Amino acid sequence: MKRVQSKLLALLLAMVLAFSLAVPAFAAPVDGVEMEGKIVILHTNDVHGAIENYAKVAALKAQYEEAGAVVLLMDAGDFIQGTTNVSDSEGATAVELMNLVGYDVAAPGNHEFDYGYFNLTNLAKAADFPILAANIKYEGKTPFDAHIVLEAGEKKIGVFGLSTPETATKAHPAKIKGVTFVGGEDLYALAQGEVKSLQGEGCDYIICLGHLGIDDETAATKNRSIDLLEQVNGIDVFIDGHSHSTLEEVKEATGGAGKVGDTYLTSTGTKLANVGRIILDGETITIDSVSTEGIEAPEDSEVAKRAAAIAEEIETEYGAAFAASKVDLNGDRDPGNRTEETNLGDLITDAMVWLVTKDGGLEVDDDHVVAMTNGGGIRAPIAKGDISKNDVNTVLPFGNTVAVVYVTGEQLLEVLEASTYCTPTAVGGFPQIAGMNITVDTTKEFDQGELYPDTTYYAPASINRVSVDSVNGKDFSLTDTYAVISNDFCAVGGDTYYAFSTATVVDTGVALDVALMQYITDELDGTISEAYAQPAGRITVVKPEVEPEPEPAPEGTYTVVPGDNLSKIAHKQYGDSSKWRVIYEANKGLISNPNQIWPGQVLVIPAA
Repeated sequence: MKRVQSKLLALLLAMVLAFSLAVPAFAAPVDGVEMEGKIVILHTNDVHGAIENYAKVAALKAQYEEAGAVVLLMDAGDFIQGTTNVSDSEGATAVELMNLVGYDVAAPGNHEFDYGYFNLTNLAKAADFPILAANIKYEGKTPFDAHIVLEAGEKKIGVFGLSTPETATKAHPAKIKGVTFVGGEDLYALAQGEVKSLQGEGCDYIICLGHLGIDDETAATKNRSIDLLEQVNGIDVFIDGHSHSTLEEVKEATGGAGKVGDTYLTSTGTKLANVGRIILDGETITIDSVSTEGIEAPEDSEVAKRAAAIAEEIETEYGAAFAASKVDLNGDRDPGNRTEETNLGDLITDAMVWLVTKDGGLEVDDDHVVAMTNGGGIRAPIAKGDISKNDVNTVLPFGNTVAVVYVTGEQLLEVLEASTYCTPTAVGGFPQIAGMNITVDTTKEFDQGELYPDTTYYAPASINRVSVDSVNGKDFSLTDTYAVISNDFCAVGGDTYYAFSTATVVDTGVALDVALMQYITDELDGTISEAYAQPAGRITVVKPEVEPEPEPAPEGTYTVVPGDNLSKIAHKQYGDSSKWRVIYEANKGLISNPNQIWPGQVLVIPAA
């Protein structure tokens, strides 16, 4: 009897063991949320060479996969340019790391064209993921796939890509010859067509992976994501890039809703500070982001090791100090190189003038020589202390050369007017200058004329905002010829500099970053002194008088002023724009929609 019981017990134990091996272990939840069977879309945008954080993206992806979710990873553009870690290889190292991380799909940003259209097509061949761009044409044909359908468990996820039409004027014309970008009303129609195609393929969710942004400077041409979503229906989520907007800034731009119509709009800032997260669970869509500071990634992971090796290779070649600075040099966007004169802009344009004039040979006298470079081409600050080649390359990563263009004073004035059309709102064309003093009166309206051919910028119908106060201490003349030293991109009409496009251009062949390094070592004896501590006073920006803050309303209420939305009010009242919903809930009897408030309306403000 004992033998029979022993055999039976052994048989039962074997069956239990077999059953335990056949049934998978339950996956652990993430942040207390059960992930089994859910679809998680992780997304990035405007990484700009922050390769040290790719291992954290991979770790986050693995965490959700281990928790039982179906994970898709997407990027909304500007991944091949930004730091020397990726720009030195013209994007090849970025694509290599994205392959290792396991990206499923990407859309090209404008900076994907910095090294030329054909470089991007070669990178697309090296990528293990498709690059989607429905609105990019090359010689009239679509060179990249417009959309893709991804399988996520039993669901179909349709994804189509869009790239900003601003690329036509933000990329070097010679590097995108034959390439056009569909924009405006045609862009809306194209996007609606993509939605219809994906619906026809039975997609359960439709995602637009777009590099359009929400910048005010793009508002005139209505090529922003928020403009498109006012006209296009059927997109569940629009993953955006280009404007480096955080999710909170997107919410503020949409009145706190984070949606335009029925479409969620999301973006994650820049430099992989955050990873966007979209959770699809039936009809429920959850949008948020994860800070990479809180993500732990194994240092010995394949992604981390390769990123470290790339950084070490660059450091060996570019990391040694060649000079020093006694001051911090401003590389900010706004306020900074896209809104006002900066000490770094002064240093760069001084270097351009020095390079071209040190050996003579120009067709005009020295008092008719000026320099201009677009503020959007200045990408980083230089901190006080030692300066390496890597620092300079990060400031000026595009490989532009110093060029000279001969124009009349009238042409020069047109470029200045066009390049400050939206000042004090930031614009990449804002000029950093040397050899002249100018005033930009932002209390006057830009007199918008015709759209420049093949660009997204407008010519000024009249000169209304800019005056040239002096050129090298002398009076400015509309009829005189001036030698304008610029970068080769602006010299041939790039950005807002179209008026230069018909002029004679002489390219020095010297890279702008090399010119700056030579100026620092040869002219400044290797030290940037306190002479550059502050801007030199070459640009005066006249701004409207700031209206005084309204008188505070009685405690517990707030009177809406022009320009307010719930996010702004929450920031004023609580110091936290994300608390807009508290105000909305307290005023539901007064406002039925968070986007519908108006000046003079008195809102109830509950205690924080």
